[in-house]
Amino acid sequence: MRKDGLFIAVEVDDSIASDPAVAAKLAEVCPVDIFAAADDGGVEIVEKNLDECVLCRLCLDAMGGRDPIPVHVLKLYEGETPL
Repeated sequence: MRKDGLFIAVEVDDSIASDPAVAAKLAEVCPVDIFAAADDGGVEIVEKNLDECVLCRLCLDAMGGRDPIPVHVLKLYEGETPL
């Protein structure tokens, strides 16, 4: 799943998108509420908050050593450069 703002895009791999524990963790750590738990319990990307991203990496760190990291923050203003 992917949502694009004006400056930032966020991708969450389908392999974790429906996991309620991941949704809760991402919602907990994001200081600008880019992530929420959807009605079905999966991850929701809150599109209106995307460009509030402060590039803190907390969402990436919350994935706890998964390889590859299933969450991607892309800087659209730098040609989709990943964070």
